Amino acid sequence: MANKRLANTLANLEKLGLSQLLVSDPVSIFYLTGQRHFAGERLLLLHLDSRGANTLYLNELSEIKGTIEDIDIVQFALGDDSFGRIANGLDRSKPLGLDKNLPARFLIPLLERSGITDIRLGSDAVDKARQIKDERERALMALSSEINDRAMSRFEALIVEGVTEAAVRDQLAGIYKELGADRIDFGIVAFGEGAAEPHHLGGETRLQPGDCVLLDVGCVKDGYCSDMTRTFFYKSVSPRQREVYEVVRRANEAAERLVKPGVRFSELDAAARDIIEEAGFGARFTHRLGHSIGLQGHEAGDVSAYNHDTLEEGMIFSIEPGVYLPGEFGVRIEDLVLVTRDGGRILNEHPKELKILGAAD
Repeated sequence: MANKRLANTLANLEKLGLSQLLVSDPVSIFYLTGQRHFAGERLLLLHLDSRGANTLYLNELSEIKGTIEDIDIVQFALGDDSFGRIANGLDRSKPLGLDKNLPARFLIPLLERSGITDIRLGSDAVDKARQIKDERERALMALSSEINDRAMSRFEALIVEGVTEAAVRDQLAGIYKELGADRIDFGIVAFGEGAAEPHHLGGETRLQPGDCVLLDVGCVKDGYCSDMTRTFFYKSVSPRQREVYEVVRRANEAAERLVKPGVRFSELDAAARDIIEEAGFGARFTHRLGHSIGLQGHEAGDVSAYNHDTLEEGMIFSIEPGVYLPGEFGVRIEDLVLVTRDGGRILNEHPKELKILGAAD
């Protein structure tokens, strides 16, 4: 099979005890076909079949750019019996795998037309294929992170007394564009007490001396995402702030040192969490250690105490321990890590040593 991504997905499908899968997620369809399609409210489905009858079904308004290796293409016009056509292509004698995003407005008519009652969740087939990045994907992820490193250095210059979180956040997208990114993916800017909220929305809070400054930011370059968090302090740092920062940094680095093929995701989470718990802040580390990333900022495969899957070469995920003290401040330090044959490669090079911005020379 020429389409290696498709071959890997079908192999994963077999491990799930399935021989057919309907994929509706546009990002996964792009991953498998190399073509992007905006479906909106229209039908967009990729039927994967171990018999080789792989078919992309989509509306005639979608532009098709040539052929797709190992996948047939069927386009529908308004008024066509699309559900009947798709149902006829399914193997009614076998269970049908579905991805997690298939809307009920498509699922119910398809099931009614096909008569298939053995329905199973099959998202893992493509999700696990997407977890393992090929050499080109690894290079693109490294490039996206390199832009993110340069952007973080530029963002530091935005941190001046009296500036608001919103004013800083509003400048992130332009800086990413200047540095060659396709677009910003997201940007969290939090000062002082706001940093104690892991997903702080930001607003009109003005920066004051002694505040922590948490920047959780990412961009997209050539379709691939980056993600990094750094926490700084403005003009001064208190002993308590310094203590928390160093605990989080040690937790981040301890987990990163463990990365290599064969280690479990849960072991990484434990390595970081144990350090934070021993320091007395365990109850204030309120989220998983990380998440997989690639074509989307958050992909299947989390770094948590509940994921006992083992690391494999080519996986890329975040390691982002944090401590959040309501009413005071919060600290998070995040890198992306690529699993290599011999260990882990940290994709972010922006320094993690405690830094005080705006301090007098």
